[in-house]
Amino acid sequence: MKVSDILRVKGNTLYTVTPEEPLAAAVSIMSERDIGSLVVMEHGDLIGMLTFREVIQTLEKNGGAIGTTLVRTAMDDHPLTCTSETELDEVRRMMLDRHARYMPVMNQKMLMGVISLYDVAKAVVDSQNFENKMLKAYIRDWPEGTEDNG
Repeated sequence: MKVSDILRVKGNTLYTVTPEEPLAAAVSIMSERDIGSLVVMEHGDLIGMLTFREVIQTLEKNGGAIGTTLVRTAMDDHPLTCTSETELDEVRRMMLDRHARYMPVMNQKMLMGVISLYDVAKAVVDSQNFENKMLKAYIRDWPEGTEDNG
């Protein structure tokens, strides 16, 4: 299974911000849309990722206040990325190694979408459920009198 399989099911709604936007505005977007991340774009290029992790770290640094902090100050400016052709097993390993919950999907310099650890876990569970269903159907339809003598 590849990242493109997740994006096909998930759809391609993207939420982005610029690095010069106030962090408070970005937090409002995340809250209103019930999303955990925003891709930070500047002049058509991905330059960072803002997740609730960076927001919480900023709050801690500022004594619980966002104040006039800009997205640029809070964002992860070296986000982990993959392509739509990246295998899901590789994505899982990458996300676990970096403790990343969100990963932008880039083909060349074009942003194709964002996948989350939830999306990856759901794809794996759905795939396993389908495989289990097929195996159970196969076993139920096993021809009588046929034995596997190994």
